[in-house]
Amino acid sequence: MGSARSDHGTHGKVVTSELEEFRKAKDDFFRTHPQSPLTPRQRADFAGLAYFPEEPALRIEGTLDTDVDRDEPVLMQTTGGGTQEYRRAGRVRLSVDGHEAEITLYQSELQHDLFVPFRDTTSGRESYGAGRYLEVERPGADGRVIVDFNYAYNPYCAYNARWSCPLPPGENWLQVPVLAGERSFTGQAV
Repeated sequence: MGSARSDHGTHGKVVTSELEEFRKAKDDFFRTHPQSPLTPRQRADFAGLAYFPEEPALRIEGTLDTDVDRDEPVLMQTTGGGTQEYRRAGRVRLSVDGHEAEITLYQSELQHDLFVPFRDTTSGRESYGAGRYLEVERPGADGRVIVDFNYAYNPYCAYNARWSCPLPPGENWLQVPVLAGERSFTGQAV
């Protein structure tokens, strides 16, 4: 998860960051893959997803505080009216633009990585109103994790109402703007 920006390297070649490569591959998937959440009509007009510029300060390395109720199930409501069950893996304290915040990371039996559904003050304005997601690698022996908001993404229900997506619980409604990751989808969600 490098934070290098595009720049002209030696001999005039363009150097591309890992994030830019990730975004390009995601746009290609959305445009061409049969499992894309976009409908055929949306794909015909698809020019790529909208992203905030890469923000190195929003790649946060911190210690996963596991002093949380890890056994209590967390039932997240979904956009389709159901629920999905998770458990708290821990919390990470972070600073966003000089404001202190805390975010909870969740685990499920279906995912290897930790799941971070969140809303922030951009939700419903610059980013998808129901919130965005992140995946975070489980901590190593040192208990450290990297929460890189540059990889924040919209759930599939932002593109297509046929998808049912978990809604971020109140404990992950951040009172700060996270100006990183995917922005609102400008195509029509159907």
